[in-house]
Formats: sequence, C-alpha cells, structure tokens
Amino acid sequence: MALLQDILYKAGIRSVTGRTDITVKDVQIDSRRVGPGSVFVAIRGGKQDGHQFIETTVNSGAVAIVAEELPPVLKEGITYIQVENSSSAAGFIAHNFYGQSSEKLKLIGVTGTNGKTTIATLLYKLFTALGYQCGLISTVQNHIGDRVIEATHTTPDQVNINALLKEMVDAGCTHVFMESSSHAIHQHRIAGLKFAGGIFSNITHDHLDYHSTFDEYIKVKKSFFDSLSANAFAISNADDKRGIVMLQNSLAHRYLYSLRTMAEFKGKILENSLAGLVMTVNDQEVHFRLIGEFNAYNLLAVYGAAICLGEDKQEVLRLLSVLTGAEGRFEYIISPADRVIGIVDYAHTPDALLNVLATIKNLRKGHEDVITVIGCGGDRDKTKRPLMAEVAAENSNRVILTSDNPRSEDPEAILRDMEVGLNTAAKRKTISVSDRREAIKTAISLSKPEDIVLIAGKGHEKYQEIKGVKQPFDDKKILIEMFELLGK
Repeated sequence: MALLQDILYKAGIRSVTGRTDITVKDVQIDSRRVGPGSVFVAIRGGKQDGHQFIETTVNSGAVAIVAEELPPVLKEGITYIQVENSSSAAGFIAHNFYGQSSEKLKLIGVTGTNGKTTIATLLYKLFTALGYQCGLISTVQNHIGDRVIEATHTTPDQVNINALLKEMVDAGCTHVFMESSSHAIHQHRIAGLKFAGGIFSNITHDHLDYHSTFDEYIKVKKSFFDSLSANAFAISNADDKRGIVMLQNSLAHRYLYSLRTMAEFKGKILENSLAGLVMTVNDQEVHFRLIGEFNAYNLLAVYGAAICLGEDKQEVLRLLSVLTGAEGRFEYIISPADRVIGIVDYAHTPDALLNVLATIKNLRKGHEDVITVIGCGGDRDKTKRPLMAEVAAENSNRVILTSDNPRSEDPEAILRDMEVGLNTAAKRKTISVSDRREAIKTAISLSKPEDIVLIAGKGHEKYQEIKGVKQPFDDKKILIEMFELLGK
C-alpha cells in the first residue's frame, strides 16, 4: 500500500485529473492483473497497446490510470495521470512503490550480445562465496540468496523487477547481479533503477528482428552506460571495437579489460584445454575451471567488477579459480566407451557460435572430427540464419541443421533460410534434419572415438517451442541418452 502522490516521483507527468492523496494497493501494467485499488499504467507494446484496456481496468477496480493519451471520457472518482512516456513512468512508479529497493543494494547490470549470463552468474557465485547474501536476475534463473526462481525473460518487466528487488532487500541481499538485455533497456524496463555499476561484454549481430538497424542496437546498449551516475563504475571490453565507444559520455568511473591491449584489468592466456584456462590476470598466474578465450574475457570482467566493488584481489582470484560457469554454457560430457566429447552451448548468434567453435579448435589434438548440430529460432532475426549455417560449415567437419525453437514458423522454411549460407563444398558436408532429437541422434551416430559433437543454440533451455506450445526438451539429457542408446 502507498499514497499515489508518493509514487509519482520522476514519472514525467504532463497533467493530473483527480486526487493524488489516495491509497493504492498495487501497480500493474497487465490489465488482467488489475483489481480494486490498483494503479494501471497503459504501455504501448509490440503486439498490444495498453491504452485499449483502460476502460476494462476501471471496471475491474483501478483507482488511477497512468497513460500517454487519456480516454475522451474521464470517469468520475478515478485519477487520470498523463505522462510523456508510459514505459519509463512505469519503471519510476514501480521503483517508488516498492520502496526504491535498488538504492538499498549494490545493483550491477551486465549488457552485451554474448557473455551476459556467465558474467552475472559468476559474480553471483563469487560474492556468495565471499560471504554476501546475493541476488541474481538472469536468462537461466533468478536467485534470492539460495532460493531459485525460474526466469521467463532475460530481464523482467518494470513491476516484476522492482517486486523482485524488494524481495531481495527483505531477504537481506546486499548485492544483485542482473542481465540487462537490449530489449529491456529500449523498453524502459530498467527505468528508475539505481545501478552501482555496469559491465559491457561485446556487441555482435543479434536482435535485428527487434532493432531496425545495427546502429540502433549499439545506441540502445550505450544508453545504459550514459544513464549511470557519477558514483557508479562502468567496465568495458577494450578488445571489442565498440568497447571504448560504450563508455564515451558516461559519468561513471570508467575501466577497461583486455587480452590484447593496455587496460586496468589485463589478462593473457597461457594454456587452454579441457582441464581449464591457465592465464595471468594483472601479471598473477591463475588456473581457472572455465574453458575458452570467451571465458577469459568473462573472468576479466568479473574480476574487474569485484575490484571496483572493493574486494581483495588475492581472495577474488582464489575463489574465481574454483568456480564453474552458468548452465548450458560450454557444458561438456565425455561418453564412457568411445570418449566422444559432447558439448552443449547456448550459442545462438554467428559470433557466439564462432567463439565456441574456435575454442573447440584449440582443444583438438588434431585427429578428431567436429560435428555441429545447429538451428535458428522462429519469429526472430532471419538475416542471421544463413550466417549461422556458414559459420558452422566453415568450422566443422560435419554439420546437421535442425530446429531450435521454431515457434509459429515452419521448421523446414527456417532450414531453407539457413541453407542459403552454404556454398557447394559446405553443402556436401551438411544435412538437414528438422526433428532436433533425430538430429542429435544422427550426430552421435556419425561420431568416431574422441570426436567432438557440439549441440548449439539452446543451452540451458528445458523446452522446445513449436506452434506456440512449449514441449519438454533438454539437449544435455538427450545427448546422454543417445550416448547410451548408441553404445558410445
């Protein structure tokens, strides 16, 4: 419960009709959740416009309406608040309603195309090991201390994120690590939140189904750093060609991490094998359990953030050396009989797939074949489909194109889009099997002893979405099942 006038701070108000000294029970942006005493914020979404449901919410008991455009007829006894931007207003109103919880925590946002989940998860694990009560908001799952809440979006909506942060404060959390996707930034889902720091991983070809151009995608990511306060820190990847740009104009204390150039947090890979990474971090040699150059960058970002948060360098490196990454990120299983290495990874962009395959190349002894199973999601950026197939074919001995989450699209049509990226030589080593289970079975059946089978695109996901229905599907579980079935 709160007074309406107390939760409108910084909401960008243009006009108020009605009383603001009324008590409100909750804040809602979903008209179906509105009940007696609710404030309804009408947001324009990609598929539906909340303004269409104002009358419905009034009939459901809403006592106040927040909108960019008010209805022609205003009902007596209801307070109507016109704002400049409903999405942004929802963030500030929810932030105020839930006691400005982000200001009572050290909230760290992680943005970039690849690596967000691993960086946020490693930070959560590290700070928990350091003795703090921590929260995690990620693609895989959300944590309040040791309690796990399944995630439905990379970044929750304005109301849910503030409710979640309030729960974290109530549970005694001091640090929260959150993935901040480009969708969330653009849709103002993180509006009103106070960040103690921000981390940039990298930026590559992704989400052009949502962002009209790559430049817009970059600007959205950069806006996160532009919004940080002078008391916050901003850490960026100096080896990404847009890493420096991200920090331009930011008021935050700015730092860089790098494997290739001068930076505050400098690393150098000495060894990279299935046993893990051996690398120097600011000239100190450390062995890590994580594998691959992309994880070397993730580890440097985490190390940098921990130092910016005032932690001891030696203790941070000691604890980081024993940590494992996020589920579905370069998870590998070795078959008992043929010692086939099966790798499950979330790589669903051309650059992420290239990174994983480059890591596999570095792990090879020389005689093993690399067999890649890859698909592309339906109702998403179609321009990356031929690129995904091209990257897979150029860096694998055999490729099986298959379904990812086809959603409302025809799986065969997605495969045809992918096949456009294959030249004549690539086509000879590629087959298309739309049934993902059969595709994994085919890959394992083609494998010889000590070959490497990469199953990419879904990682941690435990479902496959086909024609709007989410059906149980777990790449790792099916990989193990096929090892047993085929006697590998």
